[in-house]
Amino acid sequence: MAEAISDKQVVAVLRPFVRACGPMLDALRESDPFGLQARDRREQDDLAEVESGLKAKLIHGLTSVKVPGTAAWGRMTGYDRSSWWMNRVGRFTALLTSIPGLGGALADRLPVQDTLGAASQGLLLCAIAGEYGVTDVGTRVQLIAAVLFERDIDADLAAGRHPEHDEAAEAEEAARLTEELTASEKKHGKATVKAAAGTLWRLGRGLLAITGELEKRPRGNFVHRALGMLPVVGAAGDYLGERSGLKEVWKRAHTWLTAHPVQAR
Repeated sequence: MAEAISDKQVVAVLRPFVRACGPMLDALRESDPFGLQARDRREQDDLAEVESGLKAKLIHGLTSVKVPGTAAWGRMTGYDRSSWWMNRVGRFTALLTSIPGLGGALADRLPVQDTLGAASQGLLLCAIAGEYGVTDVGTRVQLIAAVLFERDIDADLAAGRHPEHDEAAEAEEAARLTEELTASEKKHGKATVKAAAGTLWRLGRGLLAITGELEKRPRGNFVHRALGMLPVVGAAGDYLGERSGLKEVWKRAHTWLTAHPVQAR
């Protein structure tokens, strides 16, 4: 019988994971792939010379674009911004997670699906936590452990307040997980899709030490899993399953954050 995974082991894996999710989420926020943030700022200045009636219409159209860094984003509630992360970033991570499903049942015998799936769900949880004002590593660790693994982690343990906590080793592991992202930003000035995909894979591999826990995470229903066992179309089944899992993660996160107002203020 496999030895049970302790809360301390879960925390040791999740703390560098959470720290590594921060730079990736920052890159996703700041990459501005469609230039909407810059256009928002630039056109606000340009509109000063436009006649009032037309200006009002243009401003309304401009400020209705709901992406990070725009005026419309600032007016959204934490719940609505969390929904945006689930739908936009969720599609990207769920698609990457479903790729191993191309191999059908063979790929499902490997931990690839669970590690990538858990990584994408953990990344989404960190994004949601940020929109609810939760920025400290310890509370995010508690959130991930509760939502994905149904574990109630002690706050001091999650915060690294115990004798065995190695801050230097934790920082080194977090830096290792984001090596590809950092290299991309230095070379291209932004995170490329390839770098983001590589970082998600690194984040997933970082969770291998608690593989047994990964099986507890939210996932699709029986139909999704049955499709996932088939060659070729298995990717579609896995994609739908991961999307379903992300929706459940979003719901559980909202419930947990609402029930913990002190941490989520």
